[in-house]
Amino acid sequence: MARHINPSNATNKTIDAIDRKRERERQFMLKKARETAPELAVSLVQRLLDQHIIETNSIHTIQEIMAKQFQRLGDMEEFDMQFKVAPIRNLTPDPNVISLYVTQFIIEDLIEHPNIQDVFGDDLEIYRAVDSVLNRIRPR
Repeated sequence: MARHINPSNATNKTIDAIDRKRERERQFMLKKARETAPELAVSLVQRLLDQHIIETNSIHTIQEIMAKQFQRLGDMEEFDMQFKVAPIRNLTPDPNVISLYVTQFIIEDLIEHPNIQDVFGDDLEIYRAVDSVLNRIRPR
């Protein structure tokens, strides 16, 4: 008797493999973000300042806030992270979930901080600046 190949089963296996790969990538990036939080925070704040995305009167304070965010990322529930990035999820194809989270943090939360004078640029400009720094921790 001939074996019947179910194409939807092959599709499901492919989708599952992609999901597993993305989850491994996400866990790797969360671990790296926590391990290198101070360095990432310094680089990120400097990039945001260089590209005139944020204006602040205390660079050190903003660096500390960003470092704390990177350290907290690993402890967050998946639902909380997805809820946070939901408004900008479709900003770019194949987004870096940590870059999306940090972008949304800047847009929603950091803008309210007393040491932030203003945030400039649209969501995509902010994402690109953030991702240009966080892309180093993304596995190749």
